[in-house]
Amino acid sequence: MCETPATPEPSPSKPWFVYLVRAANGALYCGISDDAHKRFAKHQSGKGARFFHSSPAQALVYIEPCPDKSTALRRERAIKKMGKASKEALVVGYEKAPARSGVVRGDKAGIDQERSLIPTG
Repeated sequence: MCETPATPEPSPSKPWFVYLVRAANGALYCGISDDAHKRFAKHQSGKGARFFHSSPAQALVYIEPCPDKSTALRRERAIKKMGKASKEALVVGYEKAPARSGVVRGDKAGIDQERSLIPTG
């Protein structure tokens, strides 16, 4: 999970998110964004990562809030080093997380992010 920096920042920074998108072939793509939903829409439209040229983006299956871009980048690298089974475990844990009014509790900094399992039709 993303951790809050040890020293507080002078001004609150914009939260960033690490996300996983499932492609049509079952592969998981990991990325970061300050708006995971908007970035997923880009992936679906074919204007995002080249990763989706061969197999279109199907669903946004995991979102993890981070306090800043630097922390999100570090977490993205850690997730990308994981094996497929570990990434799938993140997705299963996210899907099973209790949702209250469609919102999942974020990291220790108290960032909330709308729960998003967006299938395509």
